[in-house]
Amino acid sequence: MMKQTFKIVFMLLVLTGFSVMPVLAQQKADSLSFEQVMTQVIQSHPSVKEAQETLNGATAKIELAKSAYLPTVDLNASYTRLGPVSKVAFPGLGTFQFNPYDNYTAGVNVNQTIYDFGKTAKAVDVENKKKQLNVITIDQIKQSLSLLVTNNYYTLVYLQSAIDIKNEELRNLQSHLESIEKKNITGSATKYEILTTQVKLSSIESQKYDLEAALRTQLAVLNTLLGFPEDTPHRVMTVSSMEMASAEDASVAYAIEHREEMKMAKEKTELENLNFSAIKSANNPVINAFGSAGFKNGYSPDLNQMKGNFVVGVGVKVPLFDAKRTKYNLQASKSNLISSQYETEIVRRKIVNEVVGAQSDIDASKKKVTQFEMQLAHALQAFELAKTSFKNGVITNLDLLDSETAVSESRLQLLKSRLDNLISVLKLKVAVGNHIY
Repeated sequence: MMKQTFKIVFMLLVLTGFSVMPVLAQQKADSLSFEQVMTQVIQSHPSVKEAQETLNGATAKIELAKSAYLPTVDLNASYTRLGPVSKVAFPGLGTFQFNPYDNYTAGVNVNQTIYDFGKTAKAVDVENKKKQLNVITIDQIKQSLSLLVTNNYYTLVYLQSAIDIKNEELRNLQSHLESIEKKNITGSATKYEILTTQVKLSSIESQKYDLEAALRTQLAVLNTLLGFPEDTPHRVMTVSSMEMASAEDASVAYAIEHREEMKMAKEKTELENLNFSAIKSANNPVINAFGSAGFKNGYSPDLNQMKGNFVVGVGVKVPLFDAKRTKYNLQASKSNLISSQYETEIVRRKIVNEVVGAQSDIDASKKKVTQFEMQLAHALQAFELAKTSFKNGVITNLDLLDSETAVSESRLQLLKSRLDNLISVLKLKVAVGNHIY
């Protein structure tokens, strides 16, 4: 039963990226605090950096959308050889050529949108909304990482303490075995008592092996979060105070207002509304001003002389038929809008379940702490009585070993319940939208 319990408790496997933090790598193996690990992971984890780089890209896309307000300017130059060219001959006057054989032109062209009936403004609004989504995404990634760090760190705290308890139990059993072996020599103890103690030792060693295997797994997870080689040794700081953590007042309404997931769902709905509006404006007319100035030949009377020239004007572009692209884009956008509304409701229900579940876990962990404190007190009293009874020959060696095992198991259960209480409080903070990083 104990072995199965350990295996259930320690199943936590996280796949994350890598980052390099030489400052933390220089820390002593037993000096990692919860705050240190949390800070380093949040600041240096590649998933956070990736989201921040995406945010930089979103800023660039906003400026790209705004560039439609600016004019476009280009330089154009060309050479054209014509043949034949148009000529007219007048008797007594000679032949007149209308075009030169070699035509040269060079100029600067300018195009400026005067008014596009809101097309550019709506495109800018869409990109601004996408940037807001990226900001929320960064917060959401940090919250997810903080939960991973919390579970991993306090699992390590438990495993380290559990191994220490098992080592103490093994030392006590070994001392007891030596005592029984001495008594066996004098005939005051039986071979059965020696074998029973050896079986207990083997059982505790087996449990310790499971704990050590789980510890190595969790250390690999920690190193993955920190970006270190997976076999880098660490020893996290134990919790200085094991008093029950107090949970802040948390309501579902507060969680729905502050959770990143709900903020993101609402922003997605607003984004789809803006996208729908932008698609509707796709076929709006566009009024442009254009101008060109430069030099070219081909002017009379000297066709080969380069002369300055210019062109200015105003144009209007009115889309008449776009092969129904706008129609179907609107249908797709409307479908996305409805889907985002359903997603918002799904997220709302998920948040309700998480808040209620976290509150229930806190209530259960508090009761377990109280229960296991009482159980440990009783187990210690029973163990003291068992030692006295064993010395007086009232109980057997097996009874004493069972009493000692009950103390160790009670200590482990109390440790786990206190850590569960602390983790549940932190999870409630996350569930209501407060940051623990």
